[in-house]
Amino acid sequence: MMMDSTNFWYGINRFVYFPLMLLLLIIWLPLSCRLEVSAALLHGRRNVLLIIADDGGFEMGVYGNNRCQTPHLDALAAQSLVFSRARTSVSSCSPSSRAALLTGLPSHENGLYGLHHDVHHYNSFENVRSLPAILRENGIRTGIIGKKHVGPASAYIFDYEQTEENNSIMQVGRNITRIKPFFLYVAFHDPHRCDHENPFYGHFCDKFGNGEPGYGHIPDWTPVHYKPEDVLLPYFVPDTEAAREDVASQYTTISRLDQGVGLVIEEIRKASMADDTLIIFSSDNGISFPNGRTNMYEPGLAVPMFIKSPYDESRRGEMTDIQANLLDIVPTVLDWFDIDYPEYHILKPSQPIKLTGKSLLPLLNDEKGVESDTFFGSHITHEITMNYPMRAIIQEERYKLIHNLNAPGTPFPIDQDFYLSPTFLDMLNRTLNGRPLRWIKELKDYYFREEWEMFDLKTDPKECVNVHRKKKYKEKFSELKEKLFQWQKSTYDPWLCAPHGVLLENAEGPFCAPLHNRKYIKEL
Repeated sequence: MMMDSTNFWYGINRFVYFPLMLLLLIIWLPLSCRLEVSAALLHGRRNVLLIIADDGGFEMGVYGNNRCQTPHLDALAAQSLVFSRARTSVSSCSPSSRAALLTGLPSHENGLYGLHHDVHHYNSFENVRSLPAILRENGIRTGIIGKKHVGPASAYIFDYEQTEENNSIMQVGRNITRIKPFFLYVAFHDPHRCDHENPFYGHFCDKFGNGEPGYGHIPDWTPVHYKPEDVLLPYFVPDTEAAREDVASQYTTISRLDQGVGLVIEEIRKASMADDTLIIFSSDNGISFPNGRTNMYEPGLAVPMFIKSPYDESRRGEMTDIQANLLDIVPTVLDWFDIDYPEYHILKPSQPIKLTGKSLLPLLNDEKGVESDTFFGSHITHEITMNYPMRAIIQEERYKLIHNLNAPGTPFPIDQDFYLSPTFLDMLNRTLNGRPLRWIKELKDYYFREEWEMFDLKTDPKECVNVHRKKKYKEKFSELKEKLFQWQKSTYDPWLCAPHGVLLENAEGPFCAPLHNRKYIKEL
């Protein structure tokens, strides 16, 4: 399979692993909703398959990209309700699909502020109630195959786990052969950039397992290669040769992801579970390109999402403009199993936890009278050296406000994977040599941002013009600012008063004391 050191897994996969897992699949999952707990079983609702891409964008036919080959994703989308305005609440791996998605809580509320692995060592609060824990308490067995990337382990226990914690992440995350068994949560590592410690496999690990000498072989993958001149560049990627080659490599791993999704769907069909499984496909955050992942700009927040129900067929193949959020996953799955969200608190006994999101199941039948909710985003850091907290609000799918708590003065940090990419290195070299970037911004504007950034997405969808100082938007700016503050307060945001105040509390609750507050200085 993958090089000499992993040839052992090839035999295990083909002759032991697959038959055993398929047997468990057929025997175990139909028992997932037990009779004693189960309104869900009475309604025939037994299973959920949640498929998550890693840094996946809109490079697929259903979203208008006819250059990248994604037949399996397009086929699934044709049987699903497709969301055109889905977003992640935080554009970073561990805090987004690994914590916010599994808890239904924004990153500042669940406590996982940055990447979980290695030196970063971020964990959510120990007493946070995650989706697998809630389901297990209600007699529903859960499993994860692929990238887990979240902690502490005690808060995110699945009944069955094949993740980077007990395997190589390359094997469970990119090797689509080993991803085939189906339980609950299939988390691909594609099309995430290749780790900076493994440049040998290509910038997107696009050479990993492709059958060429030295790269190993993934039996169920037929690599698809793309020419740089044929890719369809999104508006936020520079139109340069380096960027086009980068995107071409990304396309190869998206096609690998697509083939992996096809394998998972086929396993459901062969196990006779297609008629009772809710399937959700999405991504943890936007793609790893400028303005993308780690940003609160739309390329960092916007994610693909489609949902296939075995029961609700009326809107299959339709696209909705109603806003969706990864924070909606928990309430959607709980609604599917007819389970109430538990009452509990994390930090304050007097402040019970309430989900920010909503169930998306009603939209599968009808959206008449449904309006898009106000979107809220919360980002603290990515890598431990990338402290750059941001909060965001989007109202009416038009007005967007970003609060950069470290601005002005602190440059926006660049993560290691993207820093070493051909796209970004070319941008640096072009800037140093005075050559045009062929991009929508200049690097100095990308690095140094104002504390408040407000965009009118109707007139400025590329988010190039900050309007928060313009008289025309003064009233709307004040309204968004106040709503953002109230949301932070209701979710007990530790950064509520940053950067100009100190968070204090009295009998009436939390409040902000300005840094120059004479009353407290005098008392001291």
